[in-house]
Amino acid sequence: MKFFARTTLSIVLATSLLPAFAAPVALGQEEVAVQGEILDMTCYLHKGSKGRKHRACAEMCAQKGLPVGVLTASDEVYLLIEDHDNPDPYADAVKLAGRDASIKGVKYSKGGVAAIMVTEAKAK
Repeated sequence: MKFFARTTLSIVLATSLLPAFAAPVALGQEEVAVQGEILDMTCYLHKGSKGRKHRACAEMCAQKGLPVGVLTASDEVYLLIEDHDNPDPYADAVKLAGRDASIKGVKYSKGGVAAIMVTEAKAK
């Protein structure tokens, strides 16, 4: 009987503590609108590549499916992410790699990464 009681208590305690160890879900913090260059994040982070000279490479990398972001005039960089229920705006942003654009979406931040789930992307 003691074994059963200890086992039951252990299971109850372990399962009640699971939520404390689960990774927190990032909730959308706010609607944002930013303007800046659509970056190929791989080349930007690895080599600092950006601007008109890098446009062809940015387009190629974005078409390969490498991550894209936006670099604002105040040197903030946001990773751009797709809304799986509405992927078209993100696809529009990918097509603008290496160009200046206006991006609207929901800002997320988790683990030191700032991202925007794209709801609208337009060339500037």
